[in-house]
Amino acid sequence: VVPHSQRSTHSLPSSVHHHTKSNKASSANLTNNNKSSITMSGKSGKTGGKGKGKGGRGEKKATTSSVKAGLQFPVGRIGRYLRQGKYATRMGAGAPVYLAAVLEYLCAEILELAGNAARDNKKSRIIPRHITLAVKNDEELNRLLGNVTIAAGGVLPNIHAVLLPKKSATGKKGGSASQDY
Repeated sequence: VVPHSQRSTHSLPSSVHHHTKSNKASSANLTNNNKSSITMSGKSGKTGGKGKGKGGRGEKKATTSSVKAGLQFPVGRIGRYLRQGKYATRMGAGAPVYLAAVLEYLCAEILELAGNAARDNKKSRIIPRHITLAVKNDEELNRLLGNVTIAAGGVLPNIHAVLLPKKSATGKKGGSASQDY
């Protein structure tokens, strides 16, 4: 190694000029001698890799709060709506989970009854009419959704007993049924 005062400005060390196998080996020796100045990057080292996780175990996919709660409804989205709606200044961690579970249960109940109504009408698709029939025929859902109007739902088939034609008695005298008072 040439002292710094005797080096010319044009001459550089041989490891800088060419990248051959021998130069790589000599640069590796330099890194072994001076470990504190040069660090190797890669997945094998503890400092290498991409931020989170433990090296070498593969990347874990993020688990949603809906999956953790075992629900189909989006717990995170419902929590965001609760926060943005300013319903309260503070919100517990279980509030969106509970609300998502209640909403999912109600939807499952209505869809099950509406599916039964569709099957009774020999249809494979649920239409608003089937939802109306399901809600109106169930006592609890009818109380919950009593003031709700479902578009294109119609009404329950119902004819008042007074409006039905009277059953004719066999032993009566002639005369029209409308004239009897």
